[in-house]
Amino acid sequence: MRSLIFATNNKNKVAEIRSVLDDGFEVISLKEAGIDIDIPEPHATLEENALEKSKTIYGLTGKDCFSEDTGLEVSILNGEPGVRSARYAGDENNFKANISKLLENLKGKENRQAQFRTVISLILSGNEYQFEGICKGNIIENETGMGGFGYDAIFVPEGSERSFGEMTMEEKNMYSHRKKATVKLIEFLKEPNG
Repeated sequence: MRSLIFATNNKNKVAEIRSVLDDGFEVISLKEAGIDIDIPEPHATLEENALEKSKTIYGLTGKDCFSEDTGLEVSILNGEPGVRSARYAGDENNFKANISKLLENLKGKENRQAQFRTVISLILSGNEYQFEGICKGNIIENETGMGGFGYDAIFVPEGSERSFGEMTMEEKNMYSHRKKATVKLIEFLKEPNG
């Protein structure tokens, strides 16, 4: 079995990644690895933030690891909240406030197209590789569903009439940006030179 440290403190993200992996892989969260740090995300792109996190954990442990950064990109808002998704309404990472701010900024706008974009940064034997997953959809006017996390309750993926907040993990994985990026990661790791 191949073990990888996942550079996150977000238990929801750990659960989503684990729901995609098969038995050949073990994901170790930062908590399980005994690492208690909050890695800053100071950069202007998801790619740079993902690398910052994986590089930090690889530097601390010397072990193969990966991280991810995800943003909700709304077309009519020029890609906002994007890289600032978790802290859109302020540095306290409050998703109720983030959702309120986003819905306020979209008031009266007909075009509500958006996409979730995940970038995974994998460091394997000191070399870095990146994998991207995108899920296109629309922002609805009111929160629906109690599932998921972050912006899930206001995002309806293309091909569905329900928000991520109304879906089970299995249903969300049929569309999920995080799953798409994780599948690319797994395929890479299964290659003979991966």
